[in-house]
Amino acid sequence: MIELVDYQFGPQARRRLEEARDPGREGAIAALESFYHALNRRDLDALSAVWSQDELAQLNNPVGGILRSGAAVTGLYRRIFAGDLGLTVTFTDAVTYWWADAVVFAGREIGQYHDHDGATVPLTIRTSRVFGYDQDAGRWLQVHHHGSIDHPEELAAYQKAVRG
Repeated sequence: MIELVDYQFGPQARRRLEEARDPGREGAIAALESFYHALNRRDLDALSAVWSQDELAQLNNPVGGILRSGAAVTGLYRRIFAGDLGLTVTFTDAVTYWWADAVVFAGREIGQYHDHDGATVPLTIRTSRVFGYDQDAGRWLQVHHHGSIDHPEELAAYQKAVRG
């Protein structure tokens, strides 16, 4: 089933890790919202809990490149959270692709960050996040993320801000 939705998970997103144990749709949405809570609040524990720790869990984005393993993904976010980036994003404008035990949330992240001069810079990322219900863990876990920035100058500025 494919649905056009507008979740609006941003700085006000809630940490709903317990609700992510529900094997149905509400559990998957709770896991997605928990990810955006973790990202916007720099909550590394919640972020690690919502990402699969499998060696083949994968993140493909303009900052981290292609990373495989939950540990590598957590390591990237640890570096981002430790800096002065002040990243905030809201997930919006999503199409959701549902299966019984997997879901793809594809939409946009609209937000901002601070560059090295302290200026606030707008940010728009096309994003897809794939979650699966892990029977062993008893909850929905993110297994894949792909993000991209359409404009080369925006991409270069964001990479510079994150990488230093």
